[in-house]
Order: sequence, then C-alpha cells, then structure tokens
Amino acid sequence: MGSITVTNLGKAYKYYPSRWGRVAEWFSLSNAPRHDLKWVLRDINFTVDPGEAVGIIGANGAGKSTLLKIITGTTQPTTGQVRMSGRVAAMLELGMGFHPEFTGRQNAIMSGQLLGYSTDQILRLMNEIEAFAEIGEYIDQPVRVYSSGMQMRLAFSVATATRPDVLIVDEALSVGDAYFQHKSFDRVREFRKSGTTLLLVSHDKAAIQSICDRALLLDGGIMVKEGAPEEVMDFYNAMIAERENENVTQKKLEGGKVQTISGTGDARVEEIDLLNARGEPVEVIDVGEQVTLKIMVRVYAAIPRLVLGYMIKDRLGQVMYGTNTHLREMPLLDVEAGRLLTYRMRFPANLGPGSYSVATALVSTDTHLVNNYEWKDLALLFSVANLSHTHFAGCTWLEPDITIEH
Repeated sequence: MGSITVTNLGKAYKYYPSRWGRVAEWFSLSNAPRHDLKWVLRDINFTVDPGEAVGIIGANGAGKSTLLKIITGTTQPTTGQVRMSGRVAAMLELGMGFHPEFTGRQNAIMSGQLLGYSTDQILRLMNEIEAFAEIGEYIDQPVRVYSSGMQMRLAFSVATATRPDVLIVDEALSVGDAYFQHKSFDRVREFRKSGTTLLLVSHDKAAIQSICDRALLLDGGIMVKEGAPEEVMDFYNAMIAERENENVTQKKLEGGKVQTISGTGDARVEEIDLLNARGEPVEVIDVGEQVTLKIMVRVYAAIPRLVLGYMIKDRLGQVMYGTNTHLREMPLLDVEAGRLLTYRMRFPANLGPGSYSVATALVSTDTHLVNNYEWKDLALLFSVANLSHTHFAGCTWLEPDITIEH
C-alpha cells in the first residue's frame, strides 16, 4: 500500500523586471539577485495514509496543479520535500506524454513504459485497455485526430490498467462524457476498496464528498482548511461568494459536524423546523411522509429583492433536492428592515432511509455570488426511516407500477 507525505512544501518562480535581467544576473560579478520571487505555494504540509482518499479543492490559480506536479516529480519544489511509497499512477494534464503523430496504441505502450510496465506487460494488458477505453478503431489512428474526451479515455485506461498503490488524478476526468465519468469513478471506487491510496483534484463537489475521506482547501498557494469533505466544501462555498462586508464562521455542532455560516447578516434565518401533518416539529419521519419545512426569517436592513433557497443534503453533503423562491417566481421586493417572514414548503419526503440536513440561503437572485445575506449549512438535521413501505435500496422513493406479460 502506498502513502504520500508532504513537508514544508513551497514553490517560487523568478520574476525579472526586464527581459535582460536574467542575462545581467548570469554575468554579474556580485551575488546580488536581480529578480523577485513569486510564490505560488507556501508551507504545504499534509499526509495521505495508506488506503486513504484525499481531495484537493480551490479556485483556479490556487496552486492545485502545481502541487500535483511537484508530488509526481514533474516540477521541483523550491522548499520542502515529498515522500511517496508504492507504485504510483498519475493523470495530470490531459494527454501529457502523448505524441500527436503516433497512434493510440503506440502512445499507450509508451505511457505504460513511463508508468513502469515492460513492453511485454503492456502488450498483455492492451486488450483490457482497448475494452475499457471504448474508442474502437481509433486505437490505431494518430492521436492528433482524437477529441479531448478520447484522449482522456485512453490515458485513464492506461493509468489504471492494473491497480496502483497510489492514484493521483487531476481535473482530467471532467473532460469525458457522463457515461465514461461514471465508469471511471466506479473503477476508482473499486481500487479504493482494494486499498489504493487516492489523491484527487476536482471541482466536482459530489465526487469529492462521495469518494474522499478528507479534503484540503488551497487559496492563493496556502492551505487554508483541512477536514471532512462536507465541512471543507461548505467553507469553500462560503469563501467564493462576494467577500466584501461578509463574514464566514464555523462552529461544531452536537455529533461533531461543523456548521458554516456566511453572509452580510442583512437577513437571517431565526428559526427552522420540519413539521408533520399535525404541525408538530419532528426529527424522524417516514419515507414518503407529507412534511412542511417552516423557515422564519428576520430582516435587519432594507433589501430591494429577497430570495429564500433551501437544499436537502444526505449524510455526505450531496444535494438530494434544492430550489428557491427566484426559481418558483416568488421573490419579495422592497422588504423593510425589522420584518419577520415565515416561509412554509410542503412536500412528500420521498427519500431513502438515512440522515439528512437542510441548508438555507438568503440572497437576491438564484445564486449567492451576487448578494449573500446569509448562507447557513446544517441549518436543520433530520432522519428518514422506512416505517411503512417495502424494503428498497437507494436515496429516493420511486414506487413503481410493475406489470408482467407472459
């Protein structure tokens, strides 16, 4: 089994004020530098234990790809070190190492050799690589005629032809079609069950939360958050909102979950309850039971346009359903300070048994990136139990009408 240890890692590039600065530095008789250092990574420390899956998230330019390049050895760090054990397979930039004039088969052989396979080994695996990639006769066509999705299919098939000890995947999987993304993540899950250590960079919230044990958040080349995927994703979601006049706070709830709240505070959720058919607050409901989500909102400053949104998430933080009053064409206009508003959303809880949470958003449009008055994750926690239906699998109740013809 493989592991990754990153210690005091930093990466800086030299910046010269003019195009002749580098030459002047080379031939200078003094040791005085003629450049400035631009740091893209600073003081990165983390460990990925054998069999663990860790996700790395962050905005574009946060340093994610540079970090992976250093970990895989394609870029050297300025400070610190990386230690890895086990056989490593990495998918970084799409088609990295592919020669456009060589065929897919030839590139597969060369890529396999770079991963440490002998020619005989890669030839023995070729049938499986072709079958998984599903690019047909294109396997013997030059890679220059491939689409980006076809390159990703072939690269992933080669990298995962056998189970590696450590699998490192950048955003490459996001290029593929939905079918191959599902197929690829199924293979990643199989590897995880067998003990592969995984390091994944993705903007796909569902992928990070469903596959990873832990997440790291990079911002401006610095690791600003580390923890459970849901906790880190909630913090990231709050952080990328418009930052002026906003606060982001986190607090630990009973049971160990961490709640994230962000926004200007011009409006706030004062009370939230899940009610049964008799109007009583409940924490446990039956599959398919009619319930009402009651949300009371206090307005602290005049708001030209107020929208309430809510999302129901499963225990991993994956969204089961979400909507808002903008999408339902029910925004409130010119809301005065001091108002207390009560919203009621009635719906059948067609959810599978399990633990769920409700996140709320008070905004001006259908997104919190314009005006974020308050975004509150884990605003309400509840459970669903199957008390009156036949056993079923999954996260939603879709009762079928089954007919059989003989």
